[in-house]
Amino acid sequence: MSARRCERLVHALYLTSVFLHVLAATTWIGGMLFLVLVAVPWLRRGDRALAATFLRETGTRFRNVGWICFGVLLITGSFNLYVRGVRLESFTDPGWLASPFACAVELKLALFTLVLALSGYHDFVIGPRATDALRSDPSSQRAASLRRAASVIGRANVVLALALLALGVIIVRGWP
Repeated sequence: MSARRCERLVHALYLTSVFLHVLAATTWIGGMLFLVLVAVPWLRRGDRALAATFLRETGTRFRNVGWICFGVLLITGSFNLYVRGVRLESFTDPGWLASPFACAVELKLALFTLVLALSGYHDFVIGPRATDALRSDPSSQRAASLRRAASVIGRANVVLALALLALGVIIVRGWP
């Protein structure tokens, strides 16, 4: 394969990877925004037990979609950085680490790690406990406390997701 043809193939793979990265990010962020801004406020107006069932069902489905998105984001993000010249040894290179680009990459990786941890806790621990408590006794103090905790973590993840989106723009376009 000629060098020119190889470059075109890598470029096509890079564009596909960027497309998949953006698609996964919009699916994940859009789903969270829908839940936080539309579904949860609407559910608060009605029957708490019915709301718990709805949240459990949609939460489980969205959790699966969200974690698939996380996998796609991890794989495509790593590939995109590789194509842009970032290697593992870059993270120990003082010259690279001092660059604004490196600062944005490191910050994005740190926030992504935090989002994974918060999402894991929300999706597999606090969220299921909250919906179970709401289903069994919607008016209990435990149900209210768990629901508030799940809500705070969910909202924090939305804010962090938007920060990740901003950092993605900064990585591609530079700091303002």
